[in-house]
Amino acid sequence: MVEKFLSRTVFTSQEDYIRNFRIRVPADFNFAYDVVDAYAAEEPDKKALLWTDDRGGEIQFTFADMKRETDRTASYFQSLGIGRGDMVMLILKRRYEFWFSILALHKLGAVAIPATHLLTRKDVVYRCNMAGIKAIVAAGEPVITGHIAAAMPESPTTKLLISVGPEVPEGFLDFHEGIRHAAPFVRPQHVNTNDDIMLMYFTSGTTGEPKMVAHYSLNIFSEIPIYRLSLYIRYLQIFSFGLNTHEISRF
Repeated sequence: MVEKFLSRTVFTSQEDYIRNFRIRVPADFNFAYDVVDAYAAEEPDKKALLWTDDRGGEIQFTFADMKRETDRTASYFQSLGIGRGDMVMLILKRRYEFWFSILALHKLGAVAIPATHLLTRKDVVYRCNMAGIKAIVAAGEPVITGHIAAAMPESPTTKLLISVGPEVPEGFLDFHEGIRHAAPFVRPQHVNTNDDIMLMYFTSGTTGEPKMVAHYSLNIFSEIPIYRLSLYIRYLQIFSFGLNTHEISRF
């Protein structure tokens, strides 16, 4: 897979690497289509994600599984009116649904905003208003959904609240029910360009209010070692508070 993005993958020395290392930057690069779905086509049975919990539960997903589930999730989000450029906050802790959601948002050209589950009402209000958040996908735990619901009267841009369970409170849509009945996914004609924002993060706000930090579609080629493109997943884990999870096998 990595050969698609590099002119060479083998070097005889550091000097050879410095002189000849070249990145092939695709037009309109999209991680979900160009990496995850490409793996699903080439190696459908390759392990992509291993999710475990502290009660001994375990679920494995192949790349074929990831394509199927992210297509269903993208179709569901699409049916709710989520599309290119829309801001969607993900408060999903270590749930595997994080990966369904973030990749689905990539497939639609929407902007994913991973967030910690420790946000209070005022934190949610601040982020919703600063980023113009259209939808929130959250773990269905009262400590999370309660703060989100309390923030809504002061968050006029936020139109959709989605819970992945176990609880689906009043005012929230049921994520799993939605993807279960989703229509076959149709890829949008124009998903993104290389200049579109792919991810948005809020800083910790140590010395002031949290700041928004945009990551564009091509940041993957500049912010991690390209010869280990698979580390993009690790990159997401490091920078997304509450990420997931679960063990990711090598992309």
